[in-house]
Order: sequence, then C-alpha cells, then structure tokens
Amino acid sequence: KRKKFFKKKRQKKEQKQNFKSCFFTTTRSETMSLEQEEKPVVGEGEEVKTGKRKYRRDKPWDHDGINHWEIQPYKEEDAKGNCLIQESKFSTLFPKYREQYLREFWPHITRELAKYHIRCELDMVEGSMTVATTRKTWDPFMIIKARDLIKLLARSVPFQQAIKILQDDVACDIVKIGSLVRNKERFVKRRQRLIGPNGATLKAIEILSECYVLVQGNTVACMGSHKGLKQVRKVILDCMNNIHPVYNIKTMMIKRELAKRPELANESWDRFLPKFKKSNKKKKKAKIVKKERTHFPPEQLPRKEDLEVESGKYFLNPTKGGKHSEKK
Repeated sequence: KRKKFFKKKRQKKEQKQNFKSCFFTTTRSETMSLEQEEKPVVGEGEEVKTGKRKYRRDKPWDHDGINHWEIQPYKEEDAKGNCLIQESKFSTLFPKYREQYLREFWPHITRELAKYHIRCELDMVEGSMTVATTRKTWDPFMIIKARDLIKLLARSVPFQQAIKILQDDVACDIVKIGSLVRNKERFVKRRQRLIGPNGATLKAIEILSECYVLVQGNTVACMGSHKGLKQVRKVILDCMNNIHPVYNIKTMMIKRELAKRPELANESWDRFLPKFKKSNKKKKKAKIVKKERTHFPPEQLPRKEDLEVESGKYFLNPTKGGKHSEKK
C-alpha cells in the first residue's frame, strides 16, 4: 500500500512539471526574437520612451503654442437646440436698506438678464431676489452667473460693478469675516485696518490684485480673476488673524516685479520674498509687594491744619494765625 501511494504521488509531480514546461518554457532563440520585436524603432534625434510612455503616441493637434487656460467664448450659435432639461432656480435675501436701490435699478437688471433668457423676480414682501432659467436659455452656466449677481447686489455692490460678473473672465468671492474674531471691538479695529486711512490699503490691494473689493458689515465682496481672488482672500484672512495687510502688499509688489523677468519663470522666488518673523515681546510683570499683616488699626492721617503748622504756613496766614499774626 505504501509503495502504491508514493508511486501515485511521484506521477502527479511529474505531470505538473510537464504541464509547466509546455506552457512557460521557451528556447533562448525565441526569447531573443521576442525582445527584438518589443523594442520600438527609434530614429535619430528622438528620445527613447520607457515605462508608461512606451506606448504613448504623439498628438499632432497638441503643441506648445496652444494656451490651455484660455477661456473660449460661448455664443448662442454654439448651442444646438434646447440644452436644459429642467428649470434651475436660485434666490437670496437682501437687507431692508437695499430696498429702494434695488427697486430703482431692477428694470436694468431685468433687461441685462433677458439677453440670456433668464427670468428674475423681486419680492419686496419677503425681501428676496430670485433668478431662474427658461426654455429659451442657451447658456447653461449663465444661471450660476445670475446667482452671483443677486448675491453681490444684496451685499451692497453697485449695479454698474455687479453686472460685470456676467462676463466670462470675471469671477466673484464673498468672504465671511464676522465669525473670525470673537471680540466686537477687536473685530472693528481689524476691519478698519483692512480698509486703511481714507481707504488707502484697500486701494493698494485692488491695484495689485486687479480685483474690486468692497467691505460691508460682516462680509467682504471681491470681483476679478481667479488668481486675484485667491490673493485677496489670503490678505483678508491674514488681516483678521492679526497679520497686517502691509506685509502681504509688500510680497505682492515683489512678485509683480519678478513676473516681468522671463529668466526667473522656472526658478523659485523664495530668495527674493521677505520673511517676516513674529516678535512676541514679553511684558515685565510688576512685582507685588506683600503688606505685613498687623492686628492694630492704621495710624490716623494728619489734618490739613497740622500739615500747615509743621511747614509754618499756618502762622503766615492772617486769618488763621490768631494772636501771632496780629502782633506781627
């Protein structure tokens, strides 16, 4: 029985080895021919592609002259038929002090949105503005732009400036600063620091970032390019975290000058940028002198007359000196 068992075991092992050899073994000449077939033919001046780039083909339509970040204009002729399936609607509330201004400029807002076939409503009872798409709306992204328009109008941005948001290259950002500082007095000081004397700091931020900035209540409304909005948001948040806007303005000015030099396009600018360190000056604590505890009451303080007698002024005054003053 033992002999039969080991014989079967040996046969199974041999079968497995034969199976592997017929499928996975090749001669040396065959392996060499396969390697030669896999190697791509490389001409003179071409780089050898390895790894993931091995089977990647060249794209003749994609070259260095193409600006991939350029925003292509979208016109009514580009839209083929009705591109919207359902109605999209956005609404926002506005404060009471904006009622009169919105009522005055609402016909102009309606006229501008009608160019893109977007419906808008002004509800004075509820205090809200609503924008919605219609069947004729040909630009699907324009409803998002209309939503941003009513948000800016609610945050006291004038109509002439807010209507620019409908352009393709203009974006907006509303930064909420009300909850960043707990103390009310400290919040007012830091908000005023962002504006600066006669609005000088705010004007400098607008020139360097090429954005429109409006500080109103607990929010800051910004309009401009995406790059500029990123810079403005950083300045606002740093100002609320007790970092003066002047430091960020100085950095932005240096970066603006460095961008004009093409030889520094592929280099790091860290060596040119200023590095500001926080200086926490420790205040000297006043030493508290402990008073000696006694069981007796404190000495009685001298009267005004006693002090005058000690100094001699009492006898020089004729009304108080008595007999001594009369004799003199």
